[in-house]
Amino acid sequence: MKAFMDEQFLLSTQTAQKLFHNYAEHMPILDYHCHINPQEIAEDRQFSNITEVWLGGDHYKWRQMRSNGVDEYYITGDAPDREKFQKWAETLETLIGNPLYHWSHLELQRYFGYKGHLSGETAEEVWNLCNEKLRTPQMSVRNIIKQSGVTLLCTTDDPVDSLEWHQKIKEDRSFDVQVLPAWRPDKATNIDAAIFTEYIEKLAGVSGVEIKSFADLKKAIVNRMAYFDERGCCVSDHGLDYVMYEPAADNEIEAIFRKGLAKEALTPAEIAKYKTAFMLFLGKEYHRLGWVMQLHYGCKRNNNGLMFDRLGPDTGYDCVNNYAPASQLADFLNHLVSTDQLPKTILYSLNPNDNAVIGTILGCFQDSSAAGKIQQGSAWWFNDHKTGMTEQMTSLANLGMLSNFVGMLTDSRSFLSYTRHEYFRRILCELIGGWVENGEYPDDEAVLERMIKGICYNNAAAYFGFDL
Repeated sequence: MKAFMDEQFLLSTQTAQKLFHNYAEHMPILDYHCHINPQEIAEDRQFSNITEVWLGGDHYKWRQMRSNGVDEYYITGDAPDREKFQKWAETLETLIGNPLYHWSHLELQRYFGYKGHLSGETAEEVWNLCNEKLRTPQMSVRNIIKQSGVTLLCTTDDPVDSLEWHQKIKEDRSFDVQVLPAWRPDKATNIDAAIFTEYIEKLAGVSGVEIKSFADLKKAIVNRMAYFDERGCCVSDHGLDYVMYEPAADNEIEAIFRKGLAKEALTPAEIAKYKTAFMLFLGKEYHRLGWVMQLHYGCKRNNNGLMFDRLGPDTGYDCVNNYAPASQLADFLNHLVSTDQLPKTILYSLNPNDNAVIGTILGCFQDSSAAGKIQQGSAWWFNDHKTGMTEQMTSLANLGMLSNFVGMLTDSRSFLSYTRHEYFRRILCELIGGWVENGEYPDDEAVLERMIKGICYNNAAAYFGFDL
């Protein structure tokens, strides 16, 4: 029997072990999409205890605690941090087969030197160990990032954001990790949201453009994109229900926009036409600026209305959406490529059944402007476990080119979540190592080294064009 999460964790063959320990293990991390707070980096936050690090805002863990029958008082309520940690420890020991079990123990091993396993019985020991370590200077936010091997990270930022914290980080010569903004214009996209009109007013205020029409909106967006571009942004990200393609004439879009601005009811067809027009406009602007467009879709959000009213969004009540029409995604990309305005694009679906759809659509829009210009993103959210990652990479290899894959992203609000890159790299090496051991690919040391290092880091660095 193998030891629990030892140095050969998830590496069952000699080739997998060689690929990981010789190449993947020592590569730096380029985190091109995350949700961490740049203010906490600028201020170099020091956490008071492990509950603050692990359970503050982590809806992955909150979902599992609810599944274990834990009262909300210990999850998002006012329970003391020690009691919240106890409930999480009692939940964690039940999570056999869940990636949270592996992620949590990788974090305990790498950041706190704890080699045991966390449970209700060991909670007190782990609580004391972690909190003692968290009080040391090496566990400030900046030092966590540095010791994780991160060279660059992109946060997630609304067009109305001032980006003041990014500027302060950039001006601080004592911290050499790049922290860049990423453009997230969902609030301007969602014309059907209750806050749309109020948001457009905010956008008008920061852009200096009075927004009375769709044409005005585009001017304001171009203004803000220039502001972001000047501050190092070269990546966008969108959270979509699905990629819509319902084209309409300019005058119809103007009429729909005015209705939305006046808070008049819109039909589903009108909503789809507006979102199509706005996304096509953005795609062309990304191409002009040389930005990468990331499209995350396939999520049905805020399903528990009672808890949404109580806690708001991003609290653990989202699920996979089974509706993501491939025809509309293909037509959307085709519209952009027809005028040679298709930017580099990364596609993520929350539904693993879409792997083959994405894998076949990619091949329709590749060209010589970039290796792997259209990418399938890393297994996302409910799929970033061993099975999900293996299936995503296998599908990409079957239908496209795994060697050009831009690899893992953290997509997290936690500063300790960089061990997910290690988890991904072990799974990557196990997959490729298995193919080599099975005689499906030659044991060519130079090629394999280039491939592993590429997927772990080098491909992303080249694809995004970061100045590293």
